[in-house]
Amino acid sequence: MEANEAQELHEHAEHAEHDKAMMPVALTMTLLAVLVAVVTVLGHRSHTEAILNQAKASDTWNEYQAKKNRAYDTALVTDLLNVVTIADQKAAGKIAKGYASHQDKWAEDLETEKKQAEAFEEEVKLAERKGDHFDLGEALLEIGLVITSITLLTKKRIYWFAGVGASAVGIVATVFGLLLK
Repeated sequence: MEANEAQELHEHAEHAEHDKAMMPVALTMTLLAVLVAVVTVLGHRSHTEAILNQAKASDTWNEYQAKKNRAYDTALVTDLLNVVTIADQKAAGKIAKGYASHQDKWAEDLETEKKQAEAFEEEVKLAERKGDHFDLGEALLEIGLVITSITLLTKKRIYWFAGVGASAVGIVATVFGLLLK
């Protein structure tokens, strides 16, 4: 074996040893990439849920407003029937009584619609808070992934530890988002 070949074998052995030292970094990067994907999906779903609940709240408020307008119009007609002299008082009384039953039903419906709309608005707020936590978690996980990848370029473990630290904070933010009720 020549001196040249011995030196080359020695360099290959050092390179293989160095690659083994970077295995935990590569594994960490793989896990972080998977976590980023999962948290991204959670964030997207949370934001979609907020949008859908906002649409439901808007629809419910529209129904509430329509019923309120009908109730107001019916009250005006009832007042008019009480003021105007009508030839057939019996028929007018029957009509006014029918309007009164509508008024009672609409009063109940209005309260129900209002509670439903407010419940949807609370769900929107919750989904937005969850989405904010997921967005923060995603950003910190991505930052952690990038910082960790610097380890492969510089061969300095301090970047690996810094990346894992940023990622840990991202995981905590995500867990808080999952625990929100």
